[in-house]
Amino acid sequence: KPAGMTSHDVVACVRRATGEGRVGHAGTLDPMATGVLVVLLGSYARLAAYLTAATKAYDATISFGAETDTDDAEGTITRSADVAPDLMDAACARRVLDGLLGHSEQVPPAYSAIKVGGTTAHKAARSGDPLELAPRPIEVLEARLISVDAAARTWDVAFTVSKGTYIRSLARDIGRACGSAAHLSALRRTASGSLTLHDTHTLEEIAAAGPEVGPLLADPVHALGLPVVEAAGASVLVGAAIPLPGGLDLPQGSAVAVTVDGRLAAVYRAAGSGLVPAAVLLTGGAQ
Repeated sequence: KPAGMTSHDVVACVRRATGEGRVGHAGTLDPMATGVLVVLLGSYARLAAYLTAATKAYDATISFGAETDTDDAEGTITRSADVAPDLMDAACARRVLDGLLGHSEQVPPAYSAIKVGGTTAHKAARSGDPLELAPRPIEVLEARLISVDAAARTWDVAFTVSKGTYIRSLARDIGRACGSAAHLSALRRTASGSLTLHDTHTLEEIAAAGPEVGPLLADPVHALGLPVVEAAGASVLVGAAIPLPGGLDLPQGSAVAVTVDGRLAAVYRAAGSGLVPAAVLLTGGAQ
C-alpha cells in the first residue's frame, strides 16, 4: 500500500482493475502507513478472519517531543514535552523497548475504527466527543531498535505484534513512559502473518494485469500458515465432516487448511475426533 490511501481505497482500486466484485482486505493500514496489505479476491474473501488474526511486523519511526490527537504525524499536537538527552542514547532506547515485550493491555487511539455501542471512535473524536476506549490485551513479540537520530529526536524500531496492536499507541505510551511525549511519524508494515514485502505487488502491477491477475496471487495455503490436511473433493463440496488424520494432534476449535488435489478448498476446525467446515471455498467441484 502506498502512503495517502485508505485500505478501502486500495480495495476499490483492485476491484476496478480486476472486475471482481468480491474484494476485501485483512488488517487495516492507516492512510499514512505503507507496506503489506493483504487483499482477498473472490471466494478468498471468506478467509479474512483467519488472515486478520495473524501477527504483524512493522518498521516504525517514533518522534519525541509532542503527542497528537491521532497519536501520529497526521494529527494536531495536544501536548509538548522536553526530550531528555538520555532518550537519544541507544542503550536507553533498548531498555525501554525491552520493557514492552510480552503481554500487556493497550488503550487504542481515539481516532480508530473501533466501535462502542454502534458509534465509531474516529467519528466521535472528529465530532469533539471522543469515546472512552477500554484497554485491550496485546502482545509485543519483538521491539528491536534499528537506529536513533538525536538531531531529529527519533527512534526507528522494528516491531512484531499480535492482532489488534496499534503501533501509534505504542509510540504514545513510549513517550509517556520516558517522561516525555511522542507520536508515530512513519510506519511500514513489513509482514502480515507469513506474507512479507517480497510477496507483494504494487497497485500499478495489479492495474496492468487487470482481470488476468491470477499469476500475482499469493499461495493461499502459504498465506494462511495453518496445518494442512488433504481431503476428497466430494466430502468438502458438501461441507461434510472429515476424520482427523492420524498423528495430527490439534486443540479443539483450532483451524486447518483443507486441500483437494493440493489446492486450498476450505478451512476446517477441530471438533471431537474429527474436523468440521468453517469456510468452504470449493464450489462445483473446483475452486
